[in-house]
Amino acid sequence: MALFSPFDWFRAASAKPSCRTALSTRPSLDEAVQDIVSRLGRNQADLALVFASTNYASDLPRLLPLLRSRLNASHWIGCAGGGVIGTSSDGSASELEQMPALSVSLLSLPGADIQCAALRTDSLPDLDGASQQWHDWIGINPEHSRGQIVLIDPTSNVINDLISGLDYAYPAAAKIGGIAGPHNAPHASLFMDDRLVGGAVVCSIGGDWTLKPVVAQGCRPIGPVFSIEQVQRNVLLELSEGDRKASPVACLQRVLADLTDRERELVRHSLFLGIERRNLLMHADGTNSTQGAFLVRNLIGVDPSNGAVAVAERVRPGQNVQFQLREADASRQEALNLLRAAAADRDEPAHFGLLMACLGRGNRLFGTPDGDISMAREVMPQLPVAGVFCNGEIGPVGGSTHLHGYTACWGLIEHDPQPSNR
Repeated sequence: MALFSPFDWFRAASAKPSCRTALSTRPSLDEAVQDIVSRLGRNQADLALVFASTNYASDLPRLLPLLRSRLNASHWIGCAGGGVIGTSSDGSASELEQMPALSVSLLSLPGADIQCAALRTDSLPDLDGASQQWHDWIGINPEHSRGQIVLIDPTSNVINDLISGLDYAYPAAAKIGGIAGPHNAPHASLFMDDRLVGGAVVCSIGGDWTLKPVVAQGCRPIGPVFSIEQVQRNVLLELSEGDRKASPVACLQRVLADLTDRERELVRHSLFLGIERRNLLMHADGTNSTQGAFLVRNLIGVDPSNGAVAVAERVRPGQNVQFQLREADASRQEALNLLRAAAADRDEPAHFGLLMACLGRGNRLFGTPDGDISMAREVMPQLPVAGVFCNGEIGPVGGSTHLHGYTACWGLIEHDPQPSNR
């Protein structure tokens, strides 16, 4: 008979993935922390995700020291937000808007390679330089990065350049994140280990674990796809559909003629433009193909004199565009379809769901609480979820990462051992 060692049992037990979550709505930060730690216990975790309402803004410098003195995790990241998303210790999940709330998730991910970096964003490496400059500046090995959580302080002013730089330096890593909530206290909004930091925080996940992105932009297309004929930076001057050319306003008027009265009413405050992004796909047989997706952007101005339309994104001639309508039913169906596709793609369910949602979603969009969470639980009933309502969401569309608005960006943490580790 083989000898039994209790140390072998403990090692085996610690090698199992686990996710412990807690959520508190106590109005005092000290009470909320006490509530959280009483439910989580002191078992070691690999990664702690902390999301706090800006209602606690003046007390935020005390938050991480309080938690770290009573909970054990190798890495701590998170941010403050205008609302908090979390899962209670009983497994129920909630979106808590405009109220005090604290969410803490402790993830044990055996075989994970987790690296975290706090970045100052007042000076970035050159986007035209070598990618090694970005690797040295960030301090994360690209060979060990399969996904990244990216949190940005609202005082940062080079957000798009930072996102582009991360794509440039880590093209194989999916990125999900958002801009933290602003507040009036004289300190930053990001959490990193035992302190508050400004700039940005990047948490890289690798090894046997991946971060699968699901980006729901909350719109449905209306009318045909147009091609851009003439443009000046972000001002569309002429569009075409087949051989027919017209100003953007004239094209929109044709689209409006086919809408219902209810849809025309929505157009007054919920009209956007989708700009096609094409992603080059490499197939196992060595062939290439492209896949298109529309990046939804705000319409920011109209020139009645020539029918031109300005959009919140630089565009170029030849790109395809399509008008988009934002509404609750379309947002709900889009999110459900994307989450179902993500769940069907894997035999093993996701271990955890990170949700970075726009402040314009939630009750404002769906008219009921827990809109995005309820859809995720419909598809993945046991999925632990945490996150925050952001001032801008980060996620990939068409093969590159973008800053979004009105969007729900999901990062599904999945166990996916690399071939050499299987």
